[in-house]
Amino acid sequence: MIWRGGSWLARRTGFYCAVTHEGKVGAGDKVTPLGQDPNAVPMPWITRLYVTKRYINEDIATLERVLSVPALPDSWKNYFRKRVERANA
Repeated sequence: MIWRGGSWLARRTGFYCAVTHEGKVGAGDKVTPLGQDPNAVPMPWITRLYVTKRYINEDIATLERVLSVPALPDSWKNYFRKRVERANA
């Protein structure tokens, strides 16, 4: 699954799925998750941290968890690391 941003200011996000096998999918078809990352962070948390102007101590703790998620792209991790550095300066 590939995440693509939605409306940041409204704190709404969107998801796109990558097609691995061509076929037809219709309303009512069953979708089965293949697994879940034990370090998963809810998307609303990441969205809130992305749009928040100033972090509080609780946000810094949450960011430590966010940075441990292997699925989060390096570009996002770098963005959040820079934000934490600025918050600690």
